[in-house]
Amino acid sequence: MVCWALRRVGLARAHLARKASGVCRGHEHQPLGPRPAAPGAPGSAVELLGKSYPQDDYSNLTRKVLSKVGRNLHNQPQHPLWLLKERVKQHFYAQYPGRAGTPLFSVYDDLSPVVTTWQNFDSLLIPADHPSRKKGDNYFLNATHMLRAHTSAHQWDLLRAGLDAFLVVGDVYRRDQIDAQHYPVFHQLEAVRLFSRHQLFAGIKDGENLQLFEQSSRSAHKQETHTLEATKLVEFDLKQTLTRLMTHIFGDGLDVRWVDCYFPFTHPSFEMEINFHGEWLEVLGCGVMEQQLVNSAGAQDRIGWAFGLGLERLAMILYDIPDIRLFWSQDERFLKQFRVPDINQKVTFQPLSKYPAVINDISFWLPRENYTENDFYDLVRTIGGDLVEKVDLIDKFEHPKCRGSRRLGQKCSGVCPGPSPLGAAHPAWEQSPQP
Repeated sequence: MVCWALRRVGLARAHLARKASGVCRGHEHQPLGPRPAAPGAPGSAVELLGKSYPQDDYSNLTRKVLSKVGRNLHNQPQHPLWLLKERVKQHFYAQYPGRAGTPLFSVYDDLSPVVTTWQNFDSLLIPADHPSRKKGDNYFLNATHMLRAHTSAHQWDLLRAGLDAFLVVGDVYRRDQIDAQHYPVFHQLEAVRLFSRHQLFAGIKDGENLQLFEQSSRSAHKQETHTLEATKLVEFDLKQTLTRLMTHIFGDGLDVRWVDCYFPFTHPSFEMEINFHGEWLEVLGCGVMEQQLVNSAGAQDRIGWAFGLGLERLAMILYDIPDIRLFWSQDERFLKQFRVPDINQKVTFQPLSKYPAVINDISFWLPRENYTENDFYDLVRTIGGDLVEKVDLIDKFEHPKCRGSRRLGQKCSGVCPGPSPLGAAHPAWEQSPQP
């Protein structure tokens, strides 16, 4: 069924072309963008998870996104994201015992997705002018609070609490394009491990003479405060840990490669790629933690690593799920495929429908100011819901008085991936552009 709003815009295309100048003038007073979940004027507030947040000019949450908060797919037994989370937990519990046989890594999978902008950006040393801070890419409750864009937003607080080995799992939120690989809500799994001098150099020949820290210069291979020996040992432990994890998930004989990259909160930083069915796929980002971050959290005598992965990305590869929206499906035909007695049992997703997609070609005028691509994507998701499978920009054109845009909207036809809201995922620890 074609969304009535998209159909109406498509039918009005010829009329818009004839009345271009009038529409442009009128559109200036009705900028394209998502409807707010609550009035956005100063003095109004949005209620979320039992708390009230005053709204301001930064507030940009949509009803669609708010409806996802609290669903916690990763904690729903037998859901594919839960299965994957449990497999990772099982691996870490078995491979890394702590004192007295208890697990070395603690797990936090129910932390609130509402964080401060300081937690999401500043605590992770993300520069003030970094593109990841843009309002157009994030969901803000107001200027000081937002829905976390990554599970790394909890890193500093957990380190400050004295933890030195932990996993964080949760839903994260980013404004993004519409296609089978992207959704405004997805789930990440984060891990951090710190080492003392004794822990890192134990078993190393002449380890008692080695040091964690020095004052030197930063290079492509290490931070200015770390010794090369300490950096290489942390890097080795990190890569060994991740190789074992991916082998546990995908099986023996897995080919792995590491790609140098940049993250504001680690250095050196890497993306891990695996060769799966003859294709190289990026699965996570990782690196040696920035010592400035570790020091500020009160662990000045430790050095450590961190990694973050997207659960949906791994699950789509592992279970052969073609569309990210499917993770939100409440269709029994989808859910029953993952009700298995053993979390390690092989599951291959069976498609629910073979009906062709319906393509809709629409044109519209854009406001002159304060517009981003993600404004349009949020509007489509709010009105069309998860039936909208993909949106492509076909062309742009300029009118003497305003801008125009033409896009193709693809919707599923017949039996869609599910009768209710479907899916979300996104790469964890996306490679950040150099500042």
